Amino acid sequence: MKRGTTLFLKMAVILIGIPILALCIFLVPKIGNFAEELYPNIAYMKSLVLIDMYAAAIPFYFALYQAFKLLSYIEKNQAFSELSVKALKNIKYCAITTSTLYLLGMPLYYLMAKKVDPPSFMPIGLVIIFASMVIAVFAAVLQRLLQEAINIKSENDLTI
Repeated sequence: MKRGTTLFLKMAVILIGIPILALCIFLVPKIGNFAEELYPNIAYMKSLVLIDMYAAAIPFYFALYQAFKLLSYIEKNQAFSELSVKALKNIKYCAITTSTLYLLGMPLYYLMAKKVDPPSFMPIGLVIIFASMVIAVFAAVLQRLLQEAINIKSENDLTI
């Protein structure tokens, strides 16, 4: 594959990570403080919100790293290798983990949405869960297709 295409995709991966980093630095602490203001009698509310959101960022960034590695394999003409299959498998597990963490945090977001007039926390959480599951299914399909292509390629190599 041309180097320019993979370079563009690598830059896209980096550009996807920058806004999420900005959200983690600037918006997540404000959401934690907001949760604390909504429920001052629940002392650990802020901590739970912060733990949930930051814990979900870890597999997100690991998945971006795996996507970056996958693009490097494609660039080196190693797209049809076990390394690519492993990277896709890791991306799938990261997406499932992110979705699970937000699903576990939904009761917190429900409590916050109950006190806010437009319940904005619930739809945002549901969109993140749905998007993560779509990514997990897409990565699983690609992983299976790639594994089958590798098997066919190895059979053809043995035939000749």
